[in-house]
Formats: sequence, C-alpha cells, structure tokens
Amino acid sequence: MRESKGTVAMLPRVREPEAMDALAEAVDYDAMDHSEVNRAFVADLLAAGAGPGWILDLGTGTAQIPIELCRRDPKALVLAIDASWNMLRLAARNVALAGLEDRIRLQRADAKRLPYGAGWFGAVLCNGTLHHVAEPAEVLREAWRVLAPGGVVLVRDLLRPAGDATVRRLVDTYAAGANDHQRQMFDASFRASLILAEVRPMIAALGAPGDSVRPTGDRHWTWIARKS
Repeated sequence: MRESKGTVAMLPRVREPEAMDALAEAVDYDAMDHSEVNRAFVADLLAAGAGPGWILDLGTGTAQIPIELCRRDPKALVLAIDASWNMLRLAARNVALAGLEDRIRLQRADAKRLPYGAGWFGAVLCNGTLHHVAEPAEVLREAWRVLAPGGVVLVRDLLRPAGDATVRRLVDTYAAGANDHQRQMFDASFRASLILAEVRPMIAALGAPGDSVRPTGDRHWTWIARKS
C-alpha cells in the first residue's frame, strides 16, 4: 500500500471537534513549537504574491501565522478568524505582545459560513484547520468565494497516514518534546486529516485544477492557486 503520494490510506478518518474551545487545548496548542511550519507557510505565500487589500486567515488559532506574516511583510493587513473564544483570547495576547494590533484584526466566525461578501480579500489562508471540519468542502468553497479575482488561496493541512505505525513515527518525530496531551492532540489530528484523493475533487468542484493540490514533505498537503 503506497502512501507517499497521499492518494491511499488504510486508516479511516476519525473526526475531531470543530472548535478547540477548551482553555487547556488552546494553551497547549499555543505552547507547541510551530515556528518552522509557520515560516515555511509564510514563505510560500510571499513567493506566490497576494493580491491587494486585506488577507483573511481561516482558523487562525492563536494568530501565529498572521504575526509571522506581518513581521516579514510590513504592508500586510490580516483579518484573522477562529470559532474558539479561548484561541482568540490567546491570539489577542500574542498580537498585543507583537505590537501588531493595528495590522491584525481578530474576529470570531465560522469558516463554513463566512460573513463577508464575494471577492473581499486579496489572499485567503488556511493552515492546519481543515482536519477539524466535518465537511471541509464547505470551508474551501467559502475561501474561494471571498477571494478576489487575481488573489491567491493558500491552504495547508496534515496528510492522513496509511497506518498506525506511521502515525506513531510522525508524532515521535514532530512532537518529541511535547507533553502527553499535546502528543494526543497531534495523533488525533493526523487521524482526522484528509488524503489527496479526498481533497482534489473538492478543489475541482470549485473550478480550480485538482492537481494544484500536492503533497508537501512527509506530513502535509498544500493547495496554492490564483483566482482568475
């Protein structure tokens, strides 16, 4: 059974709660070291080039991606949304500590039903959020709807492994210094994530090329596209 191309998985998808709203979950998530992944994500966005105007970050968590982006791009303006009050509380603290309150706005919103008009944003970002959603196609459809013509969408998420042994190896590799709760969260996230054969039809249904979704490293898939 091949899993390297992300097209086949033996593990069934085990869904997680859509909002990580418990304070302990938010605190443990914020304490984990996401810096390498965040830097790579922002570098990919900067290389792709966002359209003009505000950038929307779906499922921002504790706003680590918007902070990294604004540090690297002095002109970036980000509206960062999440469904979890506790995530947003920590996000507000992080944004204030970074001195970026004038460039990062936080709002509680459901990524499946965005309260924004079509074509409002020059870029739409979503990092590590889709595996929390029961129907990821709804989030992808909303992201594409609110993206302006000429704008860039960048979505990255975990790739569901083919078996338990691979899940354990990935958790041991990327959560080696984490506490038991953090390791359990990481394990659950892998099991709730998608494979390319599930994601590509969702992208194709939007009118975007399904093959614009590609595996990224040994644990992620990425969708980057510019809206015509």
